[in-house]
Order: sequence, then structure tokens, then C-alpha cells
Amino acid sequence: MTTSESAGVVFDGSGLGEWTDEERFSVTAERIAEYAAATNDPIAAHLSGEIAPPVFAVVPVFTSMAPAALSVAPVELLMKLVHGEQDFLFHRPIRAGDELVVRAKPIGYVGRPNGSTVVVYAETRDATGELVNEQWMTAFFRKVDAGPGEGEPAPAHRITDEDRAADPVAKVDAHVDQDQTFRYSPASGDPMPIHLDDEIARMAGLPGIINHGLCTMAFTSWAALTELADGDTARLRRLAVRFAKPVLPGQDITTTFWSTESDDPGVRAYAFETEAAGQIAITDGRVEIN
Repeated sequence: MTTSESAGVVFDGSGLGEWTDEERFSVTAERIAEYAAATNDPIAAHLSGEIAPPVFAVVPVFTSMAPAALSVAPVELLMKLVHGEQDFLFHRPIRAGDELVVRAKPIGYVGRPNGSTVVVYAETRDATGELVNEQWMTAFFRKVDAGPGEGEPAPAHRITDEDRAADPVAKVDAHVDQDQTFRYSPASGDPMPIHLDDEIARMAGLPGIINHGLCTMAFTSWAALTELADGDTARLRRLAVRFAKPVLPGQDITTTFWSTESDDPGVRAYAFETEAAGQIAITDGRVEIN
């Protein structure tokens, strides 16, 4: 067994590459429509339940992600876990009627003095075995140093000063409703109390209830689709972010997109950031459009 230890905390590398048990998920139009409404999505095909919003892709794999991360990090660190980054690679949209098969595995971890990360890779296939999407979730364990680590990092999606220096191609304003977290929680299947209980959120060192990071990411996904892809979900190839600061219910957010370099001549790429109350809440955003 390979381990890394710092200040009495042991991360176990023997779990790297080990898949979780497969889970099955039946996609209904009602569940899609509920998710779209819970993220203030304006796209008609999402609201009708025909095609799932891009970030809905996390819903089928949600219960696989934490167990995969905690097969490397000690389970007693669960309360120190926050969602650091999320990266989706879409092969096709999820549609009502899909029968999905999902699984996840940890692929790498690394420690730093301010916190350690575990990268989890997940794949979603349909009933025929066709790959629907791939995901990389970076779990960040606050104030825990796991040492040098091992395995693979998540794919890069860093924004650059050169990106920011260019004229934006689009800016999208949105409002996070006071009841946003109470709608998003059942729609997504995420019951974390820091999004629902003000007292627990304050005990965790937060200013109060915070919006789910993936809910804020969902706002950026429909902003990208409406402004950059004519509202066509099937054109979205990749969506990646790093969560920098929490967004609070009742805040206004602004997402700014810039053109950036693409490795594929057939794909247009954009960098983006999302600001709330004068602070960058989402950074290192990347969108790729076919």
C-alpha cells in the first residue's frame, strides 16, 4: 500500500484507478425540467425536459464522486472537503428516456500546505455502452497537506492574463434567487447543509447559506449556450471551471467570456470568469463549442 502522511493525516494511493460499482440512472423529462427551473435556465429544450442542461450531467454520478475521493483521503476529512474544480467533456447531450450507467475512480492526489486535492474521473454511458460524457472532479481538502502525492492531474483549463486583456466577446448578467439553494438541492440530489441551514453554514466558517457551486456553474453553462452556441446544447463540447469564492443567495453575478486558443481547428474555445459582489467566484473557466 502506497501512502502519503503529513501531520498525522494519511492519504492512501492504493485506491487510485479503482472504479466504484456501476450505478444506473433513468433520465425523465420531469427531472430534467426540474433541474432547468432550479438553475434559472432560459433554454426551451431544457425547460420542456427534452434535453438536459449540460451541468445536469453531474446528477447521475453525484453519489459516486465522494466515495471515489474518500477511497484515497481519510473519511474523517469529509467535513473538510469542498468542490475545487469541475470539468465536463461532452460526447452528446443527455436526453429524456436515457438509461445511463455511471462509475468513477480516483486518478491522482497531491498535497500543499493550504490543502490537498484528489482528482476523480467519472464516465457516463448509455444502455448500449456509448460514451455520453466524461468528468473530472477535483476535491479540495482544506488545511490538510497530503505530501507530494501520486497519479494524474486533471486536464488543464487555466485562464491567462492575455485572455483577460482581450475585448470580451460576451457578458451575461444573472440573479441568484433567495430560494435558489432550496430549489437546487432536490433537483440535483445534493443535500449538503451549508446550502440549506444558515446556522450550520456559519459554524463551517461561511457568512451564511451559500449557493451550490454547481448551480452557479449551471448559470454559466446556459450563458455560454445562449451567447456562443445559439442555444444548441449539442454544440457544447467542454465546460470547465475552478470554484474560487462562494456565491450567496440574492447576489447578482456577471459572467465574462473571451476568445482563447483552441487545439482543434474545428472547435471554438473561450475563457471565462464569473464575478459576484466585486469578487471572482468562478475562474479558470473554459468553454469549447463545435
